Amino acid sequence: MDVTRPSGGCEGHAGCVIPHYVGPTTLLRHSLPAHPSQPLSFAGLIRVSYIDSSGPDLKPGAYRLVRAAFAFFAFAVAVWPFGALAQEWGAASGRVLTAAEDAPLPDVSILVSGTNFGTASRQDGTYVLRLPPGTHALRFSAVGYETARRPVQIRPNETTALDVRLRPSLVEMEDIVVEGDVFFTDPGAYELESETIRNVPSPFKGFQALSVLPGVAANNELSNQYSVHGGGFHENLVLIHGFETYMPLRPRQGEQEGLGLLNPDLADRVVLYTGGFPAKYGGKLSSVLETRYRRPHVESMAGSASASLLDASVAHRGAAAGGRFGWNAGFRKARAQHFFRTQERKGDYRPDYTDVQALATWRFGAGHEIEALGMYANHVFRFSPESRKTWFGVVSLDPDVPSDLRSFWTRYEGAENDGYRTRFAGVRLLNRLAPSVHAEHDVAWFGVSETERFDIEGSSVVFRVDPGGDPATGAGHVPIGNVTEEEFADNAIESAAWTGQGRYRWRAGRHAAEAGWRVRAYSFSDRIDEYANLYGRDTNGESVRIEANRFSDEAALSAWQTAAYAQNTMQRGGLLLTAGARADRFSFNGAWTVSPRISARYAVSERFAATSSWGYYHQTPTYREFRGTPAPGEAIPDALNRDIRSQQAIQYVLGGEYFLPARRLHVRAAAFYRDMDRLISYDVRNVRLLYSGRNDTEGQALGLDVHLYGELVPGLESRLNYGYLRAVETFLPEYRTEHRSGTIARPSDQRHTISFFVQDYVPRDSTWKAHLRGLFGSGFPYTPPIPDRQVGQFVVQAPGERNSARYPAYRRVDIGATKTVRVAAGLRLELTMELLNAFNMTNTVAYAWTPNRDGIWERIPTRLTPRTFNLRVRLAW
Repeated sequence: MDVTRPSGGCEGHAGCVIPHYVGPTTLLRHSLPAHPSQPLSFAGLIRVSYIDSSGPDLKPGAYRLVRAAFAFFAFAVAVWPFGALAQEWGAASGRVLTAAEDAPLPDVSILVSGTNFGTASRQDGTYVLRLPPGTHALRFSAVGYETARRPVQIRPNETTALDVRLRPSLVEMEDIVVEGDVFFTDPGAYELESETIRNVPSPFKGFQALSVLPGVAANNELSNQYSVHGGGFHENLVLIHGFETYMPLRPRQGEQEGLGLLNPDLADRVVLYTGGFPAKYGGKLSSVLETRYRRPHVESMAGSASASLLDASVAHRGAAAGGRFGWNAGFRKARAQHFFRTQERKGDYRPDYTDVQALATWRFGAGHEIEALGMYANHVFRFSPESRKTWFGVVSLDPDVPSDLRSFWTRYEGAENDGYRTRFAGVRLLNRLAPSVHAEHDVAWFGVSETERFDIEGSSVVFRVDPGGDPATGAGHVPIGNVTEEEFADNAIESAAWTGQGRYRWRAGRHAAEAGWRVRAYSFSDRIDEYANLYGRDTNGESVRIEANRFSDEAALSAWQTAAYAQNTMQRGGLLLTAGARADRFSFNGAWTVSPRISARYAVSERFAATSSWGYYHQTPTYREFRGTPAPGEAIPDALNRDIRSQQAIQYVLGGEYFLPARRLHVRAAAFYRDMDRLISYDVRNVRLLYSGRNDTEGQALGLDVHLYGELVPGLESRLNYGYLRAVETFLPEYRTEHRSGTIARPSDQRHTISFFVQDYVPRDSTWKAHLRGLFGSGFPYTPPIPDRQVGQFVVQAPGERNSARYPAYRRVDIGATKTVRVAAGLRLELTMELLNAFNMTNTVAYAWTPNRDGIWERIPTRLTPRTFNLRVRLAW
């Protein structure tokens, strides 16, 4: 017997069957309300979880979640200074005086040269600076006095006396200073050094380092996607050396994404704006990631080569012709089958990721220069699944409370082959028209080819498990349900963007003004051919087939986008104010948007600065947003919504930064509120976003970020973050249903996030460095399914109350240790050992569903990677 559903998308439509697997990953993330879990061992071989069986009431679980978050936060605070204090350090101590009168000088900055590690003198001019043993160069500086540098020899557990006298200097007030293209006037701007990105223990070096910044939510170590302040994965503007780049449109799981385009070996600085960004950045609601590559102008060569168990890379930069011609190029290769094989789904993993990038500069005249950036990335993910064994449920240690342990075993046939190929070429002309007038003009092309092919059949059995059984042989496993699924896809999408833009900057006195324009053309070509079927038995024992999903169509379209902006930064005493506006037009819907913005930073004192910002932000709909999910029987061209409008948000940010001079630590806090309108609702399946294609909701996001950072030891940066977020949405009256009414959590509503990144030296051996990253994030919401009609043994599932359940919290600690060896002058060798997910914490990224013999669908967790070891060797020159 066949039961066939009309062709078309299944998402959001009642009567859809929800199988547990689609091609490479889960078809739907729906499940029952989530409950807090704690890892256990089963027969010494597997990990299962305690699951609170309190039903849909999440209040006890939420309380425990918050309590666990703050316990983790307290633990991070406790270990923050541990490494530095545990070492047998010495100290430098003395007084800072004026050279003429021998009067004490307070608030003098005392730093180890080349670092931000140090202290400040007290009101009586005295200071104490704890330092590791060895010779250090100290830098003494204060406003109105000449900077002094003094060497000091530090011995373990001893104090070295060092008094310093500073001479007065005549300092004239300067014009406003603009550092490159980045103004740090906004409360939500955070910077990462390229060395810090390399030192963060993670499977791949790049986007995953953003998890140590405040406001960032990332709960998948396999993915480069991230959420900022409750925004979706694709609400983030990503700029590489001033050129806009794009994430893949259609990955289903993190393994398919590859390395990401951010290459830390080429980067000079990475700045993330988590809100309140100025008018020159447009097109996104949540954040801006600005990565600047190094531009060599001197005839010196530098570079590196590295290899690990997961990837390899080489980078080189230099200059020639008296510094007029420079280059900065890098090559990366990754075949991370060793990492992917640690997952519960076993098989033949054959990932092959290649990335080549090069920046070239040519200064052809005084104040005139050409930059060219090229990128090519080819990320291929091949996988032949063989089997999967997942245990889940309850193991009771109380003899009066029975255990309820289940297992899910699957045998697969078939294969998957996905490809994501990115090409980019951009040229920029820079002209200094006058000492205070600069002009830039760009042309660029960005193209992405995405293919997705799989033909997989899986036969699954659900068992009830005796905890005293043997998981290797299956002893003690009683089958309670089975299902066979077949899934096929042959999908492809081609997208391209051609961009021309100009930017003009001029400075006059205490004003720094900027204006610009942009014209961009888009093209998309989309082909979808996929289906999913389930096989089982009806009540009479006859074979039954249910068509869970079938869609086949193709479409092509093109569109134009134009934009212009102007902004001005001015300084008045301790106030730095930036105000501007931008206008954007999208030809697909013919709509204009205007976005005024203003931000301010006021230095209340030398130690405290207050920041604030306000502005309108609009996000032009992308192809996936205005295509949405076609209804059953609807073709792609008919699903394109030309009445769709840009999503809109009014953002308010209020923050402050306080400097602790005695420890050279900075404390930053920012509160934000975002009032959003014309939102396009979406659902999340692992890393794929499925949009409704309509402006059907409005919403709000509010929260608080607290950020503590500084150098606990000379030259090594450490960070500690806590974030609170509440992101909700309300469907407009014409789109409300029984299961999506009232105030609803958005899919990105991760209430509590904690992250820390601590670096330290090994005691008595500064050639060894330790790196520790910890992540905690409360569970993201998801929509659980509810029973619909019954077909044979199958109970057809339909989406239940929207985002009414939550996944378990994401918890992870990664540890790294690096040994540095000076091989020769200008040549050093770094050996790094990393223990990823050091405490082997169980993290769930999705839920799948499969029916048992009673027609009840069992919830199957899709888990992320367990503990993994990685070894990296890097040679730098």
